[in-house]
Order: sequence, then C-alpha cells, then structure tokens
Amino acid sequence: MRLALLGDLHYHEIDRSVHGLVEARNAFYQHVLDEFLNQDADLYISLGDLTNYGLTSELEEVYAILARQGKTFIHVLGNHDLYGQSRADVLKMTGQKRYHALDTGEAMLVFLDTAKEMDYEDWGGWLEFEQLEWLENMVAASGEKPLLVFGHHPVYRTTAGSEREKGSIHPGIDMWSILNRKKGIGIYFNGHTHMDSIVQRDNWSFVQVSACLDQPGFRIAEIGNEAIRIWAVDVAEPEVFEHATLLHQHMKHFSPNPNARGKDGDRELAVSLLSGTKLS
Repeated sequence: MRLALLGDLHYHEIDRSVHGLVEARNAFYQHVLDEFLNQDADLYISLGDLTNYGLTSELEEVYAILARQGKTFIHVLGNHDLYGQSRADVLKMTGQKRYHALDTGEAMLVFLDTAKEMDYEDWGGWLEFEQLEWLENMVAASGEKPLLVFGHHPVYRTTAGSEREKGSIHPGIDMWSILNRKKGIGIYFNGHTHMDSIVQRDNWSFVQVSACLDQPGFRIAEIGNEAIRIWAVDVAEPEVFEHATLLHQHMKHFSPNPNARGKDGDRELAVSLLSGTKLS
C-alpha cells in the first residue's frame, strides 16, 4: 500500500490587484498538486492547513483542483483550516470526516482532529476526552499490525519545533499514556511547524512534513511486506520557487521558514516490520 502525504499547503486568497499574483498563485498550486496527484498511491492525504484561513473561496478552489483526477483524498484538519468558519461548516463543505480510522488489513490508519475551532490566539493542538478515548480504543484494536496516525499537530517534544509554545498538541495532554499501549510499530505523521523532521522514540517514529510554500514537495509512505519506507519527493522546477517567492511577499498569516528542509535524515525513513527498528 502506498500513501502520498501533503504538508501544510496554505492555499490562500490573494490581492488580485497585485500584478502577476493571480498567475503565480494558480501556477504554483496547480504544479505542486499535479505532481502530488500524479504519484502512484492508494490514498492522498493532507496533514492539515490545506488552506490559509479556511475561507469558502479557498476551500472550494483547492478542492476543485484536487477533484480533477478523481483520487481518494483525506483532509486532516489544521488550525488554519478552521479560522474562517466553524468545523461543522468546513466538514459539510468538504464532505470529510472529523476523525476516523481505516483498517487496510496491512495496517491500521488513524486520522485525528487536533485543531481548535476559530481560535485566532492559540494555534496549538488539542484533543477532547472523547477523541482521546476513541484513539486509545484504536491503538488497542490495531493489535500488533502497524499503526499509522495522521494529525496536524506533533506530539509535544518529539519532532523539530514541537517543544515551542503552541507548536504541538498541548503538553498537558498525556499522549504517551495512549501511544505506549501500542504493541509493535507505530508511526505518527504531522505538519504544523513547517520543518521536515524525523525522530524515533521506543517503538514509535515521528515524521513531520514541512510547508509546501517553503519546500515544494510531499512525502510517500509505502507499506511493504518487510518494511515501511518513507521518502521525500521534491518539486524542483525553478519557476515553482519563483512563484513561491512572489507569494511570500504578499501573503498574510504565513511566514517563510528558512529551516524547512532539515537534514538528510529528516527526509527518509525505513522501519523494519520484522524488528521494528530503523533501517539504514
């Protein structure tokens, strides 16, 4: 099974009076999303902040691009996706589920909702008691098969930037009391901090994906018979970076991150399904 994973896309409404901005915005997102959807994958997953403010126009436009190839797309909610309108309205408009699980036979896939609704002052992550209880049940239900968890916010003090204020799921939520119940391999995928990062702790691997406007590209995760392999795919055409530079200059609610790419070890990972250890 193969998954295509998109980091923080921040598809955004623009000032149409700025010369060349409409063309740059459309070309940038069309190119990145075409490359993303052209990958051979079973599921195409956004790790949140698909949009910059959750405006109706942003959601409608980016979903229109995503729908063109008829691929199976899952949108994990990010804090930016819930700034402009309520969670209920966003879910109704997109047809997505809030949080849910998919047992593929090969692995258990769990999709979380860590975003706060219309909270402009606190962009950190949160899970209420009902969702935490549900997650605990999913961890138990996964048994010894691999468990892949997808959330927008990282677990506190795991990947780069997750130790910062509002940079993770709230530190007061004891995620480890749930994660430590996992038998076998667990992999947690997230965005939010706009930095590529891979960290391993015990039987868990944490894979963080940077923002597309900083580092155009995405990740592929492949579940094989002997290992789960994860690698980065860059969208490296010069014009894509030129469009991104122009967008940065006229974009609200987004600041470029010069440390987005991380190190080589933050962009590839192979976990043995036989031992649960990281492969070279």
